Amino acid sequence: MTTLNTFSGSAASLSQFDPQALPVSAAQAIVLQWVTPLAGSERVPLREALARVLAVDVISPIDVPAHDNSAMDGYAFDGAALAAEAQDGALALTIAGKAFAGHPYTGGVTPGACVRIMTGAPMPAGCDTVVPQERVKRVEPTHAGESGSIRFAAREVAPGANRRRKGEDLARGGVALRAGRELRASDIGLLASLGLVEVEVKPRLRVAFFSTGDELRSPGEPLDAGCIYDSNRYTLGAMLRRLNVEAIDLGMVRDEPDALAATLKQAAASADVVLTSGGVSVGEADFTRTQLQTLGDVTFWGLAMRPGRPLAFGRIWSGGRAGVGRPALLFGLPGNPVATMVSFYQIVRPALIAMSGATPPPVPLIPARCEAPIKKRAGRTEFQRGVAERDARGQWCVTPTGSQSSGALSTMSEANCFIVLAHESTDLDAGDAVDVMLFDGLV
Repeated sequence: MTTLNTFSGSAASLSQFDPQALPVSAAQAIVLQWVTPLAGSERVPLREALARVLAVDVISPIDVPAHDNSAMDGYAFDGAALAAEAQDGALALTIAGKAFAGHPYTGGVTPGACVRIMTGAPMPAGCDTVVPQERVKRVEPTHAGESGSIRFAAREVAPGANRRRKGEDLARGGVALRAGRELRASDIGLLASLGLVEVEVKPRLRVAFFSTGDELRSPGEPLDAGCIYDSNRYTLGAMLRRLNVEAIDLGMVRDEPDALAATLKQAAASADVVLTSGGVSVGEADFTRTQLQTLGDVTFWGLAMRPGRPLAFGRIWSGGRAGVGRPALLFGLPGNPVATMVSFYQIVRPALIAMSGATPPPVPLIPARCEAPIKKRAGRTEFQRGVAERDARGQWCVTPTGSQSSGALSTMSEANCFIVLAHESTDLDAGDAVDVMLFDGLV
């Protein structure tokens, strides 16, 4: 069995901690040391690349924009004319023609002339400045064949104003997006603006998951005495879909060592990561931890965290013992529904992001005023459910959502944040400052 003492570098300094009550920060550090990003890459159509992780830097094949163009609707002219303004501060220019996006003006622009131009249209030769249309007074021609003119206060525009330069956004040969980036909607648009139809991304991480327990029944089945519906498997499946991994649902496994061992080996053979819920405590029917020790390595099996104390982490092999067959990381999550979710977000989620080839972004903590007293014991990190909102002065405040039992899934649905109570903190009074972790963007 692997212990904390076997780790090198920073993890070795964590060996003074009890692997049955590891601080959250220590557990997070150890897990990320075990993570190895997936090797290889694949090319996918741009329309299918959302939330995928770039495998290589994207180099811009063109200048963006491809030419100097107007940043707004107005009139393009030579900014040097601003120095020759009339004594009353107004500048008068004759309209030589029009320029539209996709239909540039190709004629000449003589001194004292301008071109009516629309946003995105290429700047006509000899023009470097655009005056917005709302700042000019237009004078229509009085005779057929004559050009109209404009008049505006010269002080309201500077030479070179409202012109976007060629390559201003991206220069040809420059790095548009770095490898390791999880592609967002704006990135898809950026890649399309470069004319790309495919992009090279990391393989999608494969995550197998299942629930354990003789008491579990699937939704839609009748409930026998002493049984409950299996909510954890649905919760895990939903959380995995938010991460755009390939989720492999292996169903429910009874509290039988042989059945559990067979499912764990099947999971290791088909996935990069295995998630279980239930069976990691110290009860007579809690076999996940025991099987993890048999099939592979155990690093830790308990956290100084509430909810979510019983959590086993290590590695298993599809061949039935360490070093035989195909390896997979395993997270044995607690069986209580809220504990499963807290463990996933605080420990599992960063690891899955890192294995996908991206850098797990830190989740922001927002200072807030607690509206109710909170009981807290030093020596563990707590993640209580709360509702955060801004008060009349625009300051953040948070109220706990009733029962903080690890089985009260309804209060998780009511909440919009975790109230994060640090490892060494103790009881809080109403009005005390706390940190909150908003669900928006996380769950």
